[in-house]
Amino acid sequence: MLELELLSKRFGGAEVVSQVSLTVKNGEIAGLIGPNGAGKTTLFNLIAGVVAPTSGRIRIAGRDITTDQPYRRMARGIGRSFQIPRPFAEMTVLENMLTAAQGQTGERLFSNWLFSPSVSRQERANSEKAMDLLNFLGLSKLAWQAARTLSGGQRKLLELGRVLMADPKLVLLDEPGAGVNPTLLQSIMERISEINRQGVTFFIIEHNMELISKLCKHVFVISEGKILFEGRPTEAVRDHSVIEAYLGAGAQ
Repeated sequence: MLELELLSKRFGGAEVVSQVSLTVKNGEIAGLIGPNGAGKTTLFNLIAGVVAPTSGRIRIAGRDITTDQPYRRMARGIGRSFQIPRPFAEMTVLENMLTAAQGQTGERLFSNWLFSPSVSRQERANSEKAMDLLNFLGLSKLAWQAARTLSGGQRKLLELGRVLMADPKLVLLDEPGAGVNPTLLQSIMERISEINRQGVTFFIIEHNMELISKLCKHVFVISEGKILFEGRPTEAVRDHSVIEAYLGAGAQ
C-alpha cells in the first residue's frame, strides 16, 4: 500500500528524515514509534504532502505520488489525522463531518442553480453517510452539538470520522491515544480494528506501547530521522538499539 524509498528531508542544515525506506502492506496496521524529535511527524507530513521531500520517492499502491499536492493524495486514498484535533469549533459535529465529503457538486459556483436536484440528492446521501459513521463512532447523540463541547477523546473520534468520510485506503493516525481517557481509548482502538477489518490500512504514530502492542503486528522505530528497527512490537521493546534510543547511551 505504501512504499518509501530513500526518503529524506532537510530543513536548512538539519536532516530531519534521512534516507528512510519502508513498506506498509495492504490491509495491515503498522506502527511508527520513536523518541520525541525523532522525525515521526515530519515523515507523516512528507507522506501527506504537507512538505516536499529533499530526495527520495513515495508510492501508494505502486503509483508514484512524490510530487502530488495534498488534495490529490487524498483523492488517491490517503487520509490523515493530527495529534491535536482542530475541528471547526462553532459548527456542529455533523457539519464538521460533511466538510470532509469529497467531490461535492454543490461546491461549484453554478451547480446549485443548474443541477439543484442532483445537489440535493448528494447532500442527503452525504448526511446519511455522516450519520452512519457517527453512529459507528458512538457520536450520533452529539451530532447537533457544537464541536467545541466535545471532550479530547470525542474530538479524536470526530477527526477519525472526518477522515473516513473521504473513503481512504490508507489512514495516517498521529497519536490517536494522546490525552484520551482509558474508556474512550478502548473505544478508539475497537473502531480502528473494525475499520481495518473492512480493508483500510493504518499507519500509526503512538507513544502508548499498550495501544501499539494490541493493534500492530509490525512496527518501525525511528530515531534521529533514521529507521532503527523493523519488526514485531514484542521484539522492539527488547532490542538494545531501541532501548538506547529511548533511554540514552547508558541504557542496559
